[in-house]
Amino acid sequence: MTPDNASEGFTAMGSTARLEVLRALVKAGHGGRPVSEIQTTLGIPASTLTHHLKVLADARLIVQEKAGRSIISRANYDQLEALAAFILSECCSEEGNRND
Repeated sequence: MTPDNASEGFTAMGSTARLEVLRALVKAGHGGRPVSEIQTTLGIPASTLTHHLKVLADARLIVQEKAGRSIISRANYDQLEALAAFILSECCSEEGNRND
């Protein structure tokens, strides 16, 4: 993962509403949730939710697929794990180099 890719992912999560949507999808597990259920659960207006889902999908944090008349949204765990690995990849690497 490049810093630009990571920045895009973290930027997409930089809204309280989008973070709530993403957390709801993580809680739902691999089966995901229909958009209508996300809307009902979080109380986000449909047009606003559509915008947030698009931002998350564009950053590859979620995937969506049509299932009959519904759209199912799922957390993209591979991308989320890659973001976590990116931010933690150099954890504590300078810890012993401080001259406090």
